[in-house]
Amino acid sequence: MKLMGLDVGSRTVGIAISDAFGWTAQGVEIIRINEDEEVFGLDRVAELVKELDAGGFVLGLPKNMNNTLGPRAEAAKHYGEMLTERFHLPVDFEDERLTTVEAERMLIEEANTSRKKRKKVIDKLAASLILQNYLDRHGKLTKE
Repeated sequence: MKLMGLDVGSRTVGIAISDAFGWTAQGVEIIRINEDEEVFGLDRVAELVKELDAGGFVLGLPKNMNNTLGPRAEAAKHYGEMLTERFHLPVDFEDERLTTVEAERMLIEEANTSRKKRKKVIDKLAASLILQNYLDRHGKLTKE
């Protein structure tokens, strides 16, 4: 079963997908959203679920450094509720503290990309890191 990883922000949602065995995560795209206007990109998520044959979701949960949940974590949980309601697929959460920082560091050090280019891919890379961390923690998925 493939899992779709999401890095949910207030303006974008980074999307990643696992392989069917649950070994690796790969970035897919960034969906533009607008939380203030309640535009959440769920129609595009639906297209990707079908196209990529996703069987569940892993959302980044941006906890505070002291392990508490703040407004962004609550927003991620709300997004997860919307996914559950719309798709009736399992939704799980992965602590995403510092994944965006890690993604930016990787892009600076390893890809040597400009700030403008980093901005275009950072959420997709963060989604990949969130999903890869989840896969690494949970081990190989079973094919259902």
